[in-house]
Amino acid sequence: MPATSGRRVTRVLLRDPAAVVSGAYLGLIVLMAICAPLISAITGHGPNDFDTAAVNTDLGGIPYGSLGGISADHLLGVEPQNGRDILARIAYGARVSLLIAASATALTTLLGVVLGMLAGFYQGWADQVICRVMDFLMAFPALIFMIAVLSALPQGNRPVLLVLVISVFGWPYLARVVRGQTMTLVNREFVEAARASGASTAALVFKEILPNLRSSLIVMVTLAVPGYVGTEAGLSFLGVGVTPPTPSWGQMIASSVGWYAVNPMYFLIPGMFLFLTVLSMTVLGDRLRAAFDAGEAS
Repeated sequence: MPATSGRRVTRVLLRDPAAVVSGAYLGLIVLMAICAPLISAITGHGPNDFDTAAVNTDLGGIPYGSLGGISADHLLGVEPQNGRDILARIAYGARVSLLIAASATALTTLLGVVLGMLAGFYQGWADQVICRVMDFLMAFPALIFMIAVLSALPQGNRPVLLVLVISVFGWPYLARVVRGQTMTLVNREFVEAARASGASTAALVFKEILPNLRSSLIVMVTLAVPGYVGTEAGLSFLGVGVTPPTPSWGQMIASSVGWYAVNPMYFLIPGMFLFLTVLSMTVLGDRLRAAFDAGEAS
């Protein structure tokens, strides 16, 4: 993407209130994830520290106060029964969710770009093999098979397993788009001219074709991240994702289901963080796509 195009897209986004608000919220979440240890140090509560003084053991462990234990000592309240600080768990949960989503996106993009370009550039038998693998993986109900695979695998390093499983089922969607665009570009005049001038295969791929895929890849990656955040939360909610004591938003929502009638804040706070994060990423990705489309039209 040329510098002038990048500046044009940035100007369009900065003029869009929804994009600015979404970007600001996501910046806050990223900052919270990075500074999670600092937040715990300032508040004096780690993500797994019990504070039994913040819950009423005579009433089954319901937090003191009418808003789920929100106070100067616990800014977002505490979990019922054990009194763990929700702000600390939200911050560490953001770190886990964003790290898994970013890693899965990076691996998915790498696989999708490499295999999609191989299929589109060489075509023939390479295209047939890669397309059959894509069709095979896309035929599966991805979430059901993720649950089945993760249930069968040993606990091990759960975040790494999540990244691998999400990537295996996620790359074909990107690869299919990259393949189609590569097949269109490989027959364009500028690629034929470079080939006629003696350019190597690497030069054709990295200097002629890949730069013309950049804007599409940026938009697709931006739109993929919220899906992976939601997938990680859903798998953790179902008990096959991130396992305790590692905090996760989906895990917190699952734990809150039995409490929402007597302590709705325990359900609402992690639920709103997850909802607003996915919404902000989706809005920002959509606005980014519109900004690129406007730049190409001009």
